[in-house]
Amino acid sequence: MYVDTSDVREGALEELKPAMKGLVDFVEANEPRIIAYNVYLSDDGTRMTVVHVHPDSESLEYHMEVAGPVFRQFVELVTLSSIHIYGEPSEKVLRQSHEKARVLGRDAVVVDSLHAGFTRFAVSADPEARSAPSHPSSRAR
Repeated sequence: MYVDTSDVREGALEELKPAMKGLVDFVEANEPRIIAYNVYLSDDGTRMTVVHVHPDSESLEYHMEVAGPVFRQFVELVTLSSIHIYGEPSEKVLRQSHEKARVLGRDAVVVDSLHAGFTRFAVSADPEARSAPSHPSSRAR
């Protein structure tokens, strides 16, 4: 998992919102392996957090390669304050993350290794599939 946090520059929020929506659309269209890519804004619009979940380090490497050139458009909109990577990133991901941090703000990259836990990703987007199965006798015939 990758989490970066940025300070939104004063007066930049209205330009940042559609730019981030565009980045989300770009990532969704061009990165089929990414599991989740979400952008969060603080209530007062002064902080942005981007969270993405990848199945492996190669997926994050690919994200940095494909979306990396797009990051430069945010230089005037945000100041990156930190990047946190949870898991075991490759050396390439670490280099890419440090480069992103240098371009957008402070070079603060933190890596935390997994100690214990599990992950479930069997949730369906279809609301019918998420509902509890009905009893066989209650099904329409």
